[in-house]
Amino acid sequence: MEETDLIERMLRAIRRVILKTSQYSRSLARNSGLTLPQLLCLRAIRDLSQEQDEVTAAQVSSRVGLAAPTVSRILERMERGQLIERIRNSPDRRRVLIHLTETGKQKLDGIPTPLQEQFVNRLLSLQEDEVRGLVTSLEQVVELMEAADLDAEPVISAEYEPREDRSRLN
Repeated sequence: MEETDLIERMLRAIRRVILKTSQYSRSLARNSGLTLPQLLCLRAIRDLSQEQDEVTAAQVSSRVGLAAPTVSRILERMERGQLIERIRNSPDRRRVLIHLTETGKQKLDGIPTPLQEQFVNRLLSLQEDEVRGLVTSLEQVVELMEAADLDAEPVISAEYEPREDRSRLN
């Protein structure tokens, strides 16, 4: 196979990943009115509330792998949309607890499995050496695209939210 054919195959593969991610994000927004990060946060709140009595933004941030300021902005939008409510804990006024509203619970019903979760489930079916090879190859692609300096959270999403908490430090 010619080198130009291999390069074209690689470019097409990268483009397909971008298109699939964008397609999923648009479909999710159209069908549910949610962005992928909002969906992940809603699911985290639901799951955490089933595991424990109190849910905080820090726990949601940790569960979804997004920075605390990013989660805070997402929670603000979801509160305005009446999907969640935030309640100050009476003994400690600094501690804010998060609860899904009935609207938030209804919104979660019927939403398909996120693309990221589907991908992870398929990835877990591979042998460890295959996964390591894929990671190494993808990291090489990142280097070749001069994207290694971009701060990316572990969420497959077409939405771009700059990491304000880190950009302020630069």
